[in-house]
Amino acid sequence: MEHIEIFFKSVFIQNMVFATFLGMCSYLAVSKKVSTAVGLGAAVIFVLAVTVPLNWLLDQYILQPGALAKTLGAEYADYDLSFLSFIMFIATIATMVQLVEIIVEKFAPALYNSLGIFLPLIAVNCAILGGSLFMQAREIPTLGLALNYGVSSGIGWFLAILAIAAIREKIRYSAVPAPLRGLGITFIITGLMGIGFLSFGGMLTGDEGNKKEKTEQAINAEEEKKEQLKEELETNTTALNQ
Repeated sequence: MEHIEIFFKSVFIQNMVFATFLGMCSYLAVSKKVSTAVGLGAAVIFVLAVTVPLNWLLDQYILQPGALAKTLGAEYADYDLSFLSFIMFIATIATMVQLVEIIVEKFAPALYNSLGIFLPLIAVNCAILGGSLFMQAREIPTLGLALNYGVSSGIGWFLAILAIAAIREKIRYSAVPAPLRGLGITFIITGLMGIGFLSFGGMLTGDEGNKKEKTEQAINAEEEKKEQLKEELETNTTALNQ
């Protein structure tokens, strides 16, 4: 159930483009053709699928306070390397982007030429770094969930750039007012799509309602226990006084 919840949240509810507006530079620049958008979207999915789990391992076993105790022994329990998170995450991302660039250049030279400078720029794409930072901030507990989150976030970004590329190909032949042609109408469409994706927020509300009910029940049970303890103390105090 956790995997399904993370998938739907990452793709629809917390979409990288429409919810947090990350990766907008390449989203706007490479979305003029569907074929180019598909290539870049696939590259982003691959990079996120690899870097998020790798950065989860780095965070769990090296960067977190006391993490070195798991690998090097209890004498390193006081070490805190969390200040290196940005450097380590970016180094991992840059390495994987370089690998993707080599593979694309070797096996798909036409796609490599169409992507141009934006393929190596995935290394500084804020959506890629955002995936690892969100993984760290949300304290994803297992490697499997981290992999799921990376793939799901990449699919969400892929769907966003694919949708806007398909729309931009169609509106090229439409009578768009001159002041709105190009990025103007693209921003408006992106905003409308973002509003549309907000409607997916109700997909998992039932589960949240159940969690709230369970929390309220637990609080009520604790309050009842406290009242019972108070009554017992008052009874014992009265008996001792007599």
